[in-house]
Amino acid sequence: MDLQSLTLLVEIIDSGNLSQAARKLKMTRANVSYHLTQLEKSVGVQLIRRSTRRVEPTEVGLRLYEHGRAIQNEMLAARETVTSLGQGLLGRVGISVPSGYGQMVMSAWLIEFKRMYPGIVLDVLFENRTDHLRDEVDIAIRVMAEPPLSVIARSLGPMHYVACASRAYVAQHGLPETLYDLRNSPVITAGVIGRQLRLSAYQGEERQEVMLEPTLISEHFPFLHQGILAGLGVGLVPDYVVQAEVASGEVLLTLQEYRLSIFGNHLYLMYLPDRHQTRAVRTCIDYLLAKAGHGTAPAPPESAQAQ
Repeated sequence: MDLQSLTLLVEIIDSGNLSQAARKLKMTRANVSYHLTQLEKSVGVQLIRRSTRRVEPTEVGLRLYEHGRAIQNEMLAARETVTSLGQGLLGRVGISVPSGYGQMVMSAWLIEFKRMYPGIVLDVLFENRTDHLRDEVDIAIRVMAEPPLSVIARSLGPMHYVACASRAYVAQHGLPETLYDLRNSPVITAGVIGRQLRLSAYQGEERQEVMLEPTLISEHFPFLHQGILAGLGVGLVPDYVVQAEVASGEVLLTLQEYRLSIFGNHLYLMYLPDRHQTRAVRTCIDYLLAKAGHGTAPAPPESAQAQ
């Protein structure tokens, strides 16, 4: 058994099938299958259970995978140490952020981070996805009720949704006073699948649910913000979207006795437990946790302190 064989095993298990592993390794599927068979012969036991669609590791295969992944991570760490010796912090960080929170809150954080660490390549995806981490993403920020067990999830805090409307809209139409009044209101929101929106509302442990049909829908939260200020309806948006206007009195809140939820009510920073984290990724994680008030910010490099 050698490092190349362990790398092959790791890629097969990570990919979930031989064809995908072959593409990553730039090999033919037949070649991957042959080398896997040779590895199983050398250790004397079956490592992978094959089916037409997926592969599953046996108990021995899973143990070898864990060793292979650990060795890969150590090799990457050693390579990073050599590459960055005598230089500033280098590397690439792929980060996926929700479109609204990313645009209206995290943009300023990430620009500040980039100024602090100009040697880091920051690859930011603004997207609302149900999947979490893939090859090009090191860090995913997601709004959800509970994070999956397959990732390491760090809390960034609760996500508060509000029902709100501009003062001009309220003067003409009034505010909905009950959840069911929302059914007769033009609703402005994001993330509708099909025509209907499933809104959950909590009072203590009691949960109510109402189905709505929004009249203005977008994943672009600055646009939703403009629609609310223009008096086009009742907004169902995270509180940060209208925070300044609520403080000034330009936007009024309703249904404040409820804790409202559309996608979930908590914000998580997530990363994979078995993927090697470069210094750049670790620094970005620490920085984002600190900005959200859940950690200590990394010390800025000397070049940033001098600016």
